[in-house]
Amino acid sequence: MKSSASDRMNPQERRVGATLAAIFGLRMLGLFLILPVFAVFAPSLPGGGDLRLVGFAMGAYGLTQAVLQIPLGIASDRWGRKPVIVAGLLLFVAGSLIAAWAPDIYWMIAGRVVQGTGAISAAVMALAADLTREQQRTKVMAMIGSSIGLVFALSLVGAPLLYGWIGMAGLFLLTGALALLAIAVLLKVVPTPPRPSAPARLPLRRVLGDAGLLKLNFGIGALHMIQMAMFVVLPRALIEHGGLPAPQHWKVYLPAVLASFAVMVPAIIAAEKRDKMRPVFAGAIALIAVVQLGLFLFGGSLAGLALCLLLFFVAFNILEATLPSLVSRTAPPEAKGAALGVYNTTQAVGLFLGGALGGQIAQRLGEGMVFAACGALAVLWLLLAASMKFPRRGAG
Repeated sequence: MKSSASDRMNPQERRVGATLAAIFGLRMLGLFLILPVFAVFAPSLPGGGDLRLVGFAMGAYGLTQAVLQIPLGIASDRWGRKPVIVAGLLLFVAGSLIAAWAPDIYWMIAGRVVQGTGAISAAVMALAADLTREQQRTKVMAMIGSSIGLVFALSLVGAPLLYGWIGMAGLFLLTGALALLAIAVLLKVVPTPPRPSAPARLPLRRVLGDAGLLKLNFGIGALHMIQMAMFVVLPRALIEHGGLPAPQHWKVYLPAVLASFAVMVPAIIAAEKRDKMRPVFAGAIALIAVVQLGLFLFGGSLAGLALCLLLFFVAFNILEATLPSLVSRTAPPEAKGAALGVYNTTQAVGLFLGGALGGQIAQRLGEGMVFAACGALAVLWLLLAASMKFPRRGAG
């Protein structure tokens, strides 16, 4: 059966999808590049021996993200997407400079807080919605969502090597420079959509009360809470149980990442083109829960850690690619900026709580209980997802 022209992305949509995915990915490097190495680096800072402060520093980025995603999403509905995105990226650069200079764990937390004020996720996704047709929006949102998984994977592989070459300060300076590059790409490559004709006043109320959006928002919060909590303890586990120094962690991450993408792609195709979104989505959540059980039972060996990481990357990448497209198709058309603001707020809350609570649990109860808590959260998410309604192919 031949596909019609409406089934294919036009050149502008391909360009928009690729460039916005790159911008989103460059900004997410500020979070992900530190995950594989920060827990190893932190003890070298005054105050960095306390896992509670380490977890808070990792999650502090999400604290200001959580506060500002909704206001900046609404601001992008009123005053345009590009001005909000540029301002957010400049704030992110300022936070990166503070973190690069930080003489102790408390200044590091301050730098992460300022980085988080660059809460541009909702504006980027809303800009993508503005510049694409309804029937192509899922593909573009999947490109942006997939960029998170790709950047996460590249960070896991590259961060240990970069850390060995340029140190933690160099990593923060690099992410600041990449944010400046993202501004240039935004202004030179991405088209400017028409400014919204009138500010929306009711959509936020509709968004907050929508049952379908509430379940999706819980999902993205849970996913990033699990991700952040895991990486409070995983880098040390690779050193202590796997016998791998930090600069060699790529030897575990790289094979797992490559294999995970080989599995993820056919899963996404099945979800989108064959109307298999429900089983693929639920299966990915169930896999997250299985991974936590595996880490709890077999996280004391290098082979066990490597296998669990492979399975986690598969599930994480599938969910990161599908969640934002589901939100864009579920939200009211006039409130996509507000809906994506709420979505990204819950993502940021998950990042903050995952770091803060993961550090608390690890400090008080041990690393195994971090995985147990993450597994319980994944099971709760799976139960909520069982009652979700999934749009059919071609809807929204």
